[in-house]
Amino acid sequence: MDFDFSDDQVQLGDAVRKWVDKGYTFERRRAIEKAGGFDRAAFNELAELGLTGLYVPEDDGGLGMGPIEGMVVMEELGRGIVMEPLAQSLIAGAVIAGYGDAATKATWLPGVASGEKLVVLAYQERAARYRLDVCEAKATQAPGGYVLNATKSVVPVGDHADAFIVPAKVNSQLALFLVERESAGVTTRGYGTQDGGRAAEVVLKNAPATLLTTDGLTALEHAVDIGIATVCAEAVGVMDKTMAITAEYMNTRKQFGVTIGSFQALRHRAADMKMQLELARSMSYYASLKLNAPAPERRAALARAKVQLGQSMRFIGQQAVQLHGGIGVTDEYIVSHYFKRLTQMEMTFGDSLHHLGEVSARMQDTAGAFA
Repeated sequence: MDFDFSDDQVQLGDAVRKWVDKGYTFERRRAIEKAGGFDRAAFNELAELGLTGLYVPEDDGGLGMGPIEGMVVMEELGRGIVMEPLAQSLIAGAVIAGYGDAATKATWLPGVASGEKLVVLAYQERAARYRLDVCEAKATQAPGGYVLNATKSVVPVGDHADAFIVPAKVNSQLALFLVERESAGVTTRGYGTQDGGRAAEVVLKNAPATLLTTDGLTALEHAVDIGIATVCAEAVGVMDKTMAITAEYMNTRKQFGVTIGSFQALRHRAADMKMQLELARSMSYYASLKLNAPAPERRAALARAKVQLGQSMRFIGQQAVQLHGGIGVTDEYIVSHYFKRLTQMEMTFGDSLHHLGEVSARMQDTAGAFA
């Protein structure tokens, strides 16, 4: 199999890397973090590069690209630990394009593609424990559509988003809805997250909603799998940069008159970090390549990828801190921010133990089928 990127994909990655290097410096990120964890101006700059329309069809104003281009972009954003939630625009573009009716697509996709509309997935509930089929949110049919009653937790930039994609049950069947943040009955409570970003609790009380699809579980699984693939790709970028920072420190910091990078024990630890990075990179490729596979195959592949990425993120983040020593956990030093980002990403869209359970269950089902 050919794993070389096309010229267009290379150019896309280069354009994003240049923006990260010049437009999203560590100093700017620190300022955004102190201001609340989200900057609409930075998000608009991503939109100006065309990135918010990556998964939106060309007929609806987007670029009509696929999972590999998404992986390339997210990896570059990871190197700069960019907090603005481009992954949410990719999810929204794919879900609305894949499951919405013509009127919904016409209403929302051009705005998603241009960055004018920031639509985020609001699916987590306190009692769900990462299970997508567990949902307490209720939808009731009303004149002109539906109304929703729900409480969703840890919604990315929920107090700044323009709309939410919300799973809710209609007569015990899971469906997917679009809810505008400015609608009556919608309240949000924003807060900063561990990695410097922003999330919110979103409460819906008889909030008007637009039905996206009655096949909600299928659509939600697809949305979360896109999210997992973006997290995997972003994590590779974060880990790659973490390794580069650590190697630079080891080749600069001196002990006993020589750089600590010359100590064999520390070189072995750096080599182990590199091995974990490459394992993660290969599984990120695997995840993105499987996004268009049939649902059972796709779900199994994404769970496997998240397990490996979770293990790699934890190992590389912790080793980077250990190799730096005390400075590695200070807020003023850049590697601590990479460590915090890796720690949070390990729990995003299901932590490693959850996905390990998913992999184990699927292996048992497969074994049972051949018994």
